[in-house]
Amino acid sequence: MPLIRNVLTPRVAGHLLLGWVGWIALQSTSAILPDPLAAPMLFGILAAIIAVIVVCAFGVVTQAERLAHRLGDPYGTLVLTLSIVVIEVVLISAVMLGPGDHQTIARDSVMAVAMIILNLVVGVALIIGGTRHVRLQLNRTGASSYLAVLVVMLCVAFGLPHVIGDERVYSSTQALLVAACTLVMYGFFLYRQMGAQRGDFQEVTSGHPSTRTVTPDTQQSLTSITHVLAEHRSEILARAIVLVLTVIPIVLLSHDMAALLDEGLGRLGAPTSLSGLLIAAIVFLPETITVIRAAASGEIQRMSNLCHGALVSTVGLTIPTVLTIGLLTDQPVVLAETPGNLMLLAVTLLTSMASMLGKFVTPLHGAAHLMIFMLYLLVIFA
Repeated sequence: MPLIRNVLTPRVAGHLLLGWVGWIALQSTSAILPDPLAAPMLFGILAAIIAVIVVCAFGVVTQAERLAHRLGDPYGTLVLTLSIVVIEVVLISAVMLGPGDHQTIARDSVMAVAMIILNLVVGVALIIGGTRHVRLQLNRTGASSYLAVLVVMLCVAFGLPHVIGDERVYSSTQALLVAACTLVMYGFFLYRQMGAQRGDFQEVTSGHPSTRTVTPDTQQSLTSITHVLAEHRSEILARAIVLVLTVIPIVLLSHDMAALLDEGLGRLGAPTSLSGLLIAAIVFLPETITVIRAAASGEIQRMSNLCHGALVSTVGLTIPTVLTIGLLTDQPVVLAETPGNLMLLAVTLLTSMASMLGKFVTPLHGAAHLMIFMLYLLVIFA
């Protein structure tokens, strides 16, 4: 069939096959591997897993870009964001429901995602985009909407438990209210982004904040999304299925890699919290690749949609999920952050406002974000 041949090309099939065969091979050999693993074997397996994940990530990016072309922003970028974030939430939930004590897994994971996205990825993107293109301009209404939602959600997640929580843990009533409010806030954000305010999340003409650039993708996004879905329904569905099937091995391999990372970092004398940072970076690698490509081509608003949208989705879905799991399983969920991380988070949000709400974004803004990420690494190793 022409559609299947167009979507499931030999390269795409290779990405799918590599990801699933890699995961099956890891599961099949885990029972026969010696315990403990010798150092060369340990780091060799880690390198192989990371290589498979990177190759699969390119497959995810390919399908996401094709979907973005069909759907236009912000619909297209939302597909990649949610496909990764939802599986990230499932991964955190699986860890919480597994054996062992994982009271801080949600806090550490979301904090790592926030620092990676808002500082490392945004910083690199602004330096690359600002170096290759002059006078890059964001749609400031959309950027301010992202940041307003993030300030409230992150404050409720990481700061408020210090004030009203019992030993930094929300009570059952507080957890229920926080989960409900966060979910409602996220749902209302998506409703506005996909509806009346979708124009606030599209590219603008340089030097004219109120004028949207008329590109094929933008022009398409201004048409009825219902018409687009009806006209290209089969292709969109096929690409979405391939995207999800390519993302799943990435997360499955990342989950299996956690124990190996902990052991490897322990042998190197590195802090165990670095494991969560590395896993978060690998899981969000597909979106990172797309962000860098968008910035390099001057699509600075798409960069914002991918980065800030990913973090809004991560917080909006993770916090209600883990609090609900905590209530159902009667296990405490520690969300309150350390003073050092709270300070860096506040600095990150202030820097994001200065970067995104100015008239233009520049490489200097990117350098400031990268410096914050370096400070975050200092805190991890402190």
